[in-house]
Amino acid sequence: MSAERIDSAMKRIKAALERIEAARDAVGDAGGKAAGGSARVIGLVNTHEKLREQVAETLRELDDVLAKLEE
Repeated sequence: MSAERIDSAMKRIKAALERIEAARDAVGDAGGKAAGGSARVIGLVNTHEKLREQVAETLRELDDVLAKLEE
């Protein structure tokens, strides 16, 4: 590899490292906000699961009613 290509590669590597550090810092800054957001997401997932179970139960009941009507 020529010295010019090595120098170019080193510059690209340094630039990539700077972008990685900036991204890490951005994630770290958002980490405090994400903790509250994660709790909210977990709450939404739990609510969704409860609603899904209620809908499934209601559909089973409707199926039973329809089956009785068809008899």
